[in-house]
Amino acid sequence: MTRLYAAVAAAAVAALLGASAWYVLLGQQDDAFAQCRQGNVAGGDIGGPFTLVNPAGQTVTDADVLAKPALVYFGYTFCPDVCPFDMSRNVEAVDILEEQGFDVNPVFISIDPERDTPQALGDYAANMHPKLIALTGSPEQVKAASLAYKTFYKKQDSEDEFYLVDHSTFTYLMLPGTGFVDFFRREVTSDQMAEGVACFLQADAARN
Repeated sequence: MTRLYAAVAAAAVAALLGASAWYVLLGQQDDAFAQCRQGNVAGGDIGGPFTLVNPAGQTVTDADVLAKPALVYFGYTFCPDVCPFDMSRNVEAVDILEEQGFDVNPVFISIDPERDTPQALGDYAANMHPKLIALTGSPEQVKAASLAYKTFYKKQDSEDEFYLVDHSTFTYLMLPGTGFVDFFRREVTSDQMAEGVACFLQADAARN
């Protein structure tokens, strides 16, 4: 009787594993971008509507900003090291992609609206890259955008204006009509990022 129970249990486990493998395989087959993903998240809940302000002081929405493929990063212009490195990597990837015939916009959303005025972001964008879309907004607008992308930021305590802001450092790839498709960590190089983005753009073109 014990052997019978063991055999039944083994058969049940095998069936469960087989069903799980079939489900995973089916999910991959349904995912047009499966071969491109570098992150572990397959679209879904990241990204969403936002209303922010561009360097000209104009109010813009996600529909205005993400009309082209975009690499979206949340940071701040007073960031001493992390943001400059990440954004330099991002715009370099954009240049590599442009050489390959792909049109991608780098997007920088400030999480420091107190200091990052539209004018400050205009200067930042002019110095960083001609295609850079730099955005700020009210604290409430910035918070809403951050929540949509599930990013983290927190202003450090300081008695003067030279405070730092702790924040997450992912770069998000957004495609028109699709939304979020993947993210890139800090250790990804510009060449690796460009290769990954190109894969998504080619896969997106193939399915449309």
